[in-house]
This record gives sequence, structure tokens and C-alpha cells, in this order.
Amino acid sequence: MFVAIDNTPRDYAWGSRSAIAGFRGRAAPGGPEAELWLGAHAGSPARIVDEASVGHADLAAWIAAEPVAALGAAHAAQGARLPFLLKVLAAGAPLSLQAHPTPAQARAGFAREDAEGVAIDAYDRNYKDEFHKPELIVAVSETFDALSGFRPMAEVRGVLAALRAADEASASPEPGALDLLEAKLSEPEPLRATVEWLLRDGRGGDTGEASWVVERVTALAASPEAADSEYARSFETVGALAKAYPGDPGIVISLLLNRVRLRAGESLYLAAGNIHAYLDGLGIELMAASDNVLRGGLTPKHIDVDELVDVLDFTPGPPPRLEPVEVAPGVQSFSPGVPDFALHRVESAGDGEERRIALAGPAIVLAERAAIELRGDASSGPVRLARGEAVFVTPDERELVIAGDGVAWVASVGGPGASAR
Repeated sequence: MFVAIDNTPRDYAWGSRSAIAGFRGRAAPGGPEAELWLGAHAGSPARIVDEASVGHADLAAWIAAEPVAALGAAHAAQGARLPFLLKVLAAGAPLSLQAHPTPAQARAGFAREDAEGVAIDAYDRNYKDEFHKPELIVAVSETFDALSGFRPMAEVRGVLAALRAADEASASPEPGALDLLEAKLSEPEPLRATVEWLLRDGRGGDTGEASWVVERVTALAASPEAADSEYARSFETVGALAKAYPGDPGIVISLLLNRVRLRAGESLYLAAGNIHAYLDGLGIELMAASDNVLRGGLTPKHIDVDELVDVLDFTPGPPPRLEPVEVAPGVQSFSPGVPDFALHRVESAGDGEERRIALAGPAIVLAERAAIELRGDASSGPVRLARGEAVFVTPDERELVIAGDGVAWVASVGGPGASAR
């Protein structure tokens, strides 16, 4: 069964004013559009375009009422919930630094806060549900900029050396601020010690030593010496973050992280514990259906430093890029190996050429660029999706046959999940 779905983009302040509208082939709304949610998450369940087709107004209500029909018997037996959430994400300004828990951390944190009587919508609630939230992002715009994971310590030392050079060249050197930073980076667990110190000492005013470090690093990042260094892009990011979040300790934390620029079609996979922030660009995001976020700066929202440092993975390394696999001509698979989700990008060569994807569970298909046509095993005829339109696919279709001039983004369950042939 094919069930047409739609939604109203979330109007978070960091959203782009044109990118999602452009993706959907619609007029810009005049305000920010940050995320278009296509799924059954309670925060913004997708609207069923033809309510009479299933007798329910949104995808969450239908799945709750008829889980076997919507998800298939096997997935309905695993909890009667759609395990993934597909988004079109458009960052016009930097998002907060954040990380997500493992399944065990999510279950324990949710139970603990429930036992403590913390309201589910409380400002200081960390865990809104019992689920983990791994996610992947694929760039759709020409470039997509992000921070993701702690950079190798050799690069951290290089950043500090570039700041030293800028300080020495300044009219009024203040090496003491960088001495403080270097001292933290010399501790046995340097990244954990530095992040914890910055967040504890650098928030809530300008009286702490960490606040001095944030102020000095911000000034040095704008210097000619920083602009000429090999870390120029990271220092440019410091300037952008300081403009959006003046005095925030996340400004300095950003220099400890990989500064990533994705080209269209490139991807990151953000596992549990990965600290990240999207900076600018349009992408397709697919994640486990959860709302558990531990924030680490660049936000006025609640930051639980103790919980954050327990969740963070402080292992330094390269950016966590996820290379797609071409599983058939015109079909790329972005599959991180989690049971919750996998993503396919399907593009035909035109002239009536068809691509086929076998499904092992429910799926959502989103059209990009131009119209696509879908057929399945259970439906009586083809379904046409115009640019920017989406459809929920029940597992009884078993196989998708995709044609047309557009690109089809197919989100489905992971593990064996969807395969192409």
C-alpha cells in the first residue's frame, strides 16, 4: 500500500529561508524552515494526505491503531513503532553542539528521570524516550558544513600552535589564556578535561578563566595569522559561532572537533557519543526515531555537563564519513549497519529505465528534482510523486519499481533491510 504523506517544516530559527522550499519546488515562505519531518515521531508526525485512505489523520495515529497493516506483522511485534525518522534538513545558521546516547544509556536515563519525577517536557529533562538516536546526513546542496567528532590530537596541537603564533604577533599578547588551555590539554584525559572545564567554568557570565580563554581565542581567530594558517576554515568557523553565540564555550570546543565539508552526495554517520553540529547546507537526514539530545554548547537550552561527558566518545580520529555502496546501477546504499534504518538514493538514466529495490519492512520514499513513478507487488497501479512529495510504503509491496526523471530517496529499516537488484 502506498500512502501519500506530507508535513509542515519546523520553523527553528537556525533554518534556511529558501532551501527546503526550493527542494520541494515551492515558494519560499518568508521565514525559516529548518526540518521537514517524514515519519511517525510524536514531535511532528507526518500528515496523511488522504485521511479517508486509512481512516487516520497522521502516520503515528494510523500505526498505533493498525500496526500490522502499517508495519507488517514482524515489525509490529517488535514494538509497533516506526523505528526511523526521515528529514530534509536545511541549516542557515549553526545548530547546537550535541551528542546522542547508546540504547543502554537511553533506557537507564529515561528510567532514572521518570523515577525522579522530572516532567517529560521539563526544561532540564535529558531523556524524552528510551531509544538511541544514531543518525546519518547526506549532502544535497553543493556543500554541507559540519563539526563532527574530536579531531586527532596532532591537529589539536597544531591549532594551539597557530593560536600561539597569532598571539605573539598581536599588539598586546596574552599568552596566559593559551597557557590555561594548554594545561587542560596536557591532562591524562585531555579532551574530556578541556570540554568539562570549558562548560563548567565558561557559562553563565564572564568571571571564569574559561571565559577569558573564549574571549582571547575568538579575537585570535580573526587575526591575519589565523587566516593564513592551515586551520583557516576552523578559525573562520570560530568567527561565525562567536557572532551567533558570543562568549559561548562551544566556540573553543569547536577547535577540538573535525571541521567537515561534504560535497553533494557525501555523507556522515553519527554514532552514539559523537559530538557534532551542522553549520550550513541542505541535506537528507535519517535517524532512529528518538528525541534524546545531550547538548554541549552553542545554545541557550539546558546543558547537563555530567550527563554529557558520560555520553561523549572522546576518542580522537578522522571525520566519520560513510561511503555509499553502489548496489546496482543508479542505486546507492547508505547503510551504517544499525537495525533502525538504511537509506537508498535511486536515480534512473531516463527513457523509461526502471530500478528495483526489495523491501524487508516499511519504507518512506521522497522525490527530489523531478517526478518519479512507483510500483509495488500489492498495489493495483503506479503512484506518481511530484518533486518534493513523499509516500509511506507498507511491507506488503515487497519490491519497489522506480522510474522517472527525479531522484528517489528510500528510507527503510536497517539490518537486512532494503536491497537493490
